[in-house]
Amino acid sequence: MAAPGTVVGLPEVTLGIIPGAGGTQRLPRIVGIPRAIRMICSGERVPAAAALEAGLVDQIASSDLRATAVAHARQLRGEKRLMRERDVPSTQSAEVGEATTAALKAGKRRPAVLAAIDAITATAHVGFDDGLADERAVFQRLRVSREAFALRHQFFAERDSAKHPSLDGAVPRAVELVAVIGAGTMGSGIAISALDAGYRVLLLEQDAAALERGAARIHAHYAGRVQMGKLNASGAAVLEARLQTSLDWAELASADLVIEAVFEDLGVKQQVFRRIDAVARPGAVLASNTSYLDLDAIAAATSRPQDVIGLHFFSPAHVMKLMEVVRGQASAPDALVTGLALGKRLKKRPVLTGNAFGFIGNRLYAAYRRQCEFMVEEGAWPEQVDAALQAFGFAMGPFAVADLSGLDIAWRMRQAATRDPRARYVHIPDRLCEAGRLGRKTGAGYYRYPEGGKGPQVDEAVHQLIAQARADKGLQPRELGDDEIVRRALLAIVNEAALLLAEGVAERATDVDVVLVNGYGFPRWEGGPVFWAHERGVDALQDDLRWLAGLSGPGFVAGDLRHLLTTEN
Repeated sequence: MAAPGTVVGLPEVTLGIIPGAGGTQRLPRIVGIPRAIRMICSGERVPAAAALEAGLVDQIASSDLRATAVAHARQLRGEKRLMRERDVPSTQSAEVGEATTAALKAGKRRPAVLAAIDAITATAHVGFDDGLADERAVFQRLRVSREAFALRHQFFAERDSAKHPSLDGAVPRAVELVAVIGAGTMGSGIAISALDAGYRVLLLEQDAAALERGAARIHAHYAGRVQMGKLNASGAAVLEARLQTSLDWAELASADLVIEAVFEDLGVKQQVFRRIDAVARPGAVLASNTSYLDLDAIAAATSRPQDVIGLHFFSPAHVMKLMEVVRGQASAPDALVTGLALGKRLKKRPVLTGNAFGFIGNRLYAAYRRQCEFMVEEGAWPEQVDAALQAFGFAMGPFAVADLSGLDIAWRMRQAATRDPRARYVHIPDRLCEAGRLGRKTGAGYYRYPEGGKGPQVDEAVHQLIAQARADKGLQPRELGDDEIVRRALLAIVNEAALLLAEGVAERATDVDVVLVNGYGFPRWEGGPVFWAHERGVDALQDDLRWLAGLSGPGFVAGDLRHLLTTEN
């Protein structure tokens, strides 16, 4: 029996184990082997109506769940329908093969995925009791594996990311209408996220053509969902009906939450917030989507800095799970918990961060990328660094990511930043930009991108540019092994995490793991960089840090790793 809002599923594989109470043996007898592979290996959550259609529940209660269950039990008159006595539905081997291939690809062939497929497919030729015994043995083995510990660590870190003792007692403000200023790619993605979460959305622009493009982008998104069968036409119409577009800033007066998503320039954002301040209703939460700018400087453009917070979405905003909620110096607790509550309703992983350049995520990633640039300057090639870190489990290597996002973005930031003259500086990224190699959008960056949609190609011109940059500094290149590449990259992240904790930018070590896994492609099954650091231990890490400092040169600041690893979470 299920209440209307019930969601059912078997999520164990997402925690590095397999269902240990007969799930791998019973589910195939209900839905068949291919569907069972898809559900178990992905941890799919099935809504009540779909569960009824699939035979996962017998009835959806229209009113009182217990009364419905009692009535149904009485109708059975003691008759038991034993799942063990059901035959596994006959299935074509090709269909099983397709489901297996898709599950292995999506699950990156992790041990729990492989074990789940074996247990599920065994139902076709192994008896129920033997299947249960085999399932239990595999469950017990996986339960104590390192990967299961790492995934459980990440699960609890994500569960707690929106809970902060410093905000206890604060009540979120009511939000029904969300206004998004800026109809570009980011603003449109934020609007889609809010529509999907059931909010009414006002999309505001100052240019009619830009507003039309933004609205068309949102419509195309929902049309695509319908075409893929992930949403029906009537459902898409309901979502789009909640969208209002406008060029009139006075419309902001009815919004409960205003999210600015305009060009990443402090002067532009301050100008926008002055206009928001003039028309937004008292008590509305005013949020900036800035990714690295000073939130306090933005809030100072208003007469109500207590209502201003940061909501840093990651691109594409309707896909990426991470959302940083930035605490300004004057941000009110109820404004901050409103941002955290919004993140949860948007089905994202909200993480509270202090107001510092790059917040948590971009600051960690900058330290990671900088160390990777050091290694290229010393003798590694970009493709070697990328391959080593992808083999560790990162979704993409840092140089492929740089090409994807555009090298000119970081270039502009470096040109505007004040740099410690003692710190080691790698000129290679600047020289690529000066040569017009700005990444995928120009067909060339660290890699070459031939026309026709082919993937990145190693480019000898980049090797020559790097070799010249080394020679200009008088550096003799040396060979770096993959183990050194991974170790230095992770140590750089861990060291920066220690600095962030000491400065109060991050409140908890576990927040670092949530940010890196959900926003920057760190492998979930590794738990996060802090989990990795805990495994190495304080003494080994201190030795590692001295080694890293010697390689990184002047300007390297060592964090307090003991503080990082003894923080209670």
